Amino acid sequence: MLAASRLRQAAEYREDGLRFGIDLGTATIVLTAVDDLGTPVYWNFIRASVVRDGVVVDFQGAVRAVAQLKRTAESALRHTIGEAATAHPPAVPLSDCRACAHVLQQAGIDCRKLVDEVSAANALLAVRDGAVIDVGGGSTGVGVFTNGELRSLSDRAGGGHHLDLILAGALRIPVEEAEVRKREQGAELLSVLRPGIERVAASIGLQCANVCPGMVHLAGGALQIPGADAVIERYLGWQVKSYLHADLITPFGIAVS
Repeated sequence: MLAASRLRQAAEYREDGLRFGIDLGTATIVLTAVDDLGTPVYWNFIRASVVRDGVVVDFQGAVRAVAQLKRTAESALRHTIGEAATAHPPAVPLSDCRACAHVLQQAGIDCRKLVDEVSAANALLAVRDGAVIDVGGGSTGVGVFTNGELRSLSDRAGGGHHLDLILAGALRIPVEEAEVRKREQGAELLSVLRPGIERVAASIGLQCANVCPGMVHLAGGALQIPGADAVIERYLGWQVKSYLHADLITPFGIAVS
């Protein structure tokens, strides 16, 4: 809730401890800032279709979006952003991971750390035993933790964009409109979206080798649909924990990393 309240509203902070994160997502690009204690200070986002399944498909478009977020943040914080961390889906090849760092560099920001999205999410959640799930626009990443150690890490295609496609087809509307409807009327459209949510649940199960990992923690913006957690819980038969403002877990986890 504190993080959500910092949208384009900078909090007071100690200048020497400010850290930044940039999340190059499929549907949005997010810039976050935390202080030396990890407390949210500021965040902002731009909706952009410059990344697909973790791969930068419009390099210059991504650079422009990050540069714009940088300028706006520097004005709000009265602080120069010299470096930031960024992240990538677990299964993305190293060459594509480096492209994320190159986007930051071209926007005038040094990449201080490149981390996978699941580990970034857990930098915030601090799950010791269980599975951390990052459901993004294009893919679903799964990390299984035991005694605080990452035991397995994987990623499979299928996420929020696929739910948009299901909704667009069912309602015979453009995909862009389906994305808005999903965000604003998700509870009313749950029955239409259920097959896509169950597909995500099946992906989670496969990535956990169909063995219950303990509590399943849902991060990412794609499943912020009222009732989606219950659908996944019933499908898998495992305990599932969802979070208010789950879309902010990975972006702020990147900054904390």
